[in-house]
Amino acid sequence: MKYQSVFRPELFADQTIIVTGGGSGLGRCTAHELASLGATVALAGRKIEKLRAVQAEIIAAGGKASIHVCDIRDEAMVKSMVSAVLAQHGAIHHLINNAGGQFPALAKNLSLNGWEAVIKNNLTGGFLVSRETYTQWMEAHGGSIVNIIADIGGGMPHMAHSGAARAGMLSFTETVACEWAHAGVRVNAVAPGWIASSGFDTYSPEVQKEMRGWKKKVPLQRFGTEAEISAAIVFLLSEAASFITGSCIRVDGGVPNARHTWTPIAHQRSKPFEGFPLASRPTSQAVQDE
Repeated sequence: MKYQSVFRPELFADQTIIVTGGGSGLGRCTAHELASLGATVALAGRKIEKLRAVQAEIIAAGGKASIHVCDIRDEAMVKSMVSAVLAQHGAIHHLINNAGGQFPALAKNLSLNGWEAVIKNNLTGGFLVSRETYTQWMEAHGGSIVNIIADIGGGMPHMAHSGAARAGMLSFTETVACEWAHAGVRVNAVAPGWIASSGFDTYSPEVQKEMRGWKKKVPLQRFGTEAEISAAIVFLLSEAASFITGSCIRVDGGVPNARHTWTPIAHQRSKPFEGFPLASRPTSQAVQDE
């Protein structure tokens, strides 16, 4: 079954789009939607087995995809990856900085290695891929970049390292949106809230148990879907967003607006958008109803 995108067919025909972290989760979903809209997606990630699996899925659905093994924290590998995409496809029209990751920990318990690993994953890597894509292609030809950050409003207790990195990525987005505008390059961000993806399964049983109650704190009273993040990304890459740069779209069900003085009202009125037929739903305790 084809991806059920709300966007017009062939929206990205003859365009090449890099998706970092394209081997799983949000990256996999977004790559599928873009390929369904005519794009050639260049899947970048550390594990070739995951990249090959997503490439096979996309080709089976009638799309086009190439794979590029890259650790975005490694400057030399990033330079090589961007050069390889250009050598294979001749252009880079858009970039999605999706790769990243974190783990829960109190700030007082974070080691320097743990702190630096998450900063490199969620900030330094996005900077390196953006810089190389810009200098090797977009500075001369234009394009657009979407950086995936996180719901950082009010801080990120238990994830100070990730919050700091994501806030840095938002500031980087706002900065280069100005510096690169003269080259015809737009740079925006998408901030996902609590999205029910396979990433939920990576957390410990204790964290998953705590996460079960999170959706009761969401004004829309549910978790989001991968397809709802992908739709925001696709919009920002599209020509409909031609006058949008330096902005961030929150896709979080209104969580930052839920003040402690207000109690969410239980309801089932918000219906999720499920555009990705191959979506990997989490199997963890986090999505089980209490």
